[in-house]
Amino acid sequence: MPAQWQIRFDDGHQQRYLPDRQAVLRYVLTVGRRAASPRFEVFRESDPVVLGDGSPGGRAFSLVEIIDLHRPGEVERLQAELAAGQAAQPPGDTT
Repeated sequence: MPAQWQIRFDDGHQQRYLPDRQAVLRYVLTVGRRAASPRFEVFRESDPVVLGDGSPGGRAFSLVEIIDLHRPGEVERLQAELAAGQAAQPPGDTT
C-alpha cells in the first residue's frame, strides 16, 4: 500500500489524510483561500512505530513541507507542480 499523506491546517485544528502529493496540491489550492490560516503542514507516512517489546505501535508521519499561501509566488509554484504532475500521468490514471 502506498504511503499516505497528511495535511494539518487552521493552526492544527483540522487535518486531512490524502492518497498522494497531487491530492495534497489540489486540496491546498482549493481550500487554502478559505481556510482560517494560510499555513499548511504537509506530512508523509513514514516507517511504522515499533514499541519496545517489538510489537507494532501504529502509523507515523514525518513533516516534509510547510506551505504558506501568503509567501510570494507560492500559489503559482503549487499550480505549476500540479500541472507538471498531471501531465506526467498516463491517460486514465487518476492517482
